[in-house]
Amino acid sequence: MKTNEIKKGMIVELENGWFGKMFDNMRGNTRMVEVYGLYTEIGSVYSHDIIACFGNVSLEQAYENGKNGEWVTVEHTDSQKRLRKEAGYFDSISTR
Repeated sequence: MKTNEIKKGMIVELENGWFGKMFDNMRGNTRMVEVYGLYTEIGSVYSHDIIACFGNVSLEQAYENGKNGEWVTVEHTDSQKRLRKEAGYFDSISTR
C-alpha cells in the first residue's frame, strides 16, 4: 500500500515505534496524524516515517490483530524517498 492510499481513521505505525490514527485524506510528503506517544497530539508527520498501516479499527484492535501479522507494509513514492535522504542529511549535521 502506498502512503497516499492511507485514509482518515486508519491506524499507522511510525518509524520510531509509536502508533497513530490518520487524521486526513490528503496526499504528499506530510500527513496529519493523531500520534499516541508520550502525549496524544495531532500534528504533521513526514510520510516517509509511516512504515505500516492497519484498517479502520481502534488502536487496541490493531495491536491485538497485529500479533497475527495483519499489518500492511507501506511503500513510499520517489519524492518521499528523496525527502528522507535530504532530512537525513540535516540530522547528520546536528550530531556533529
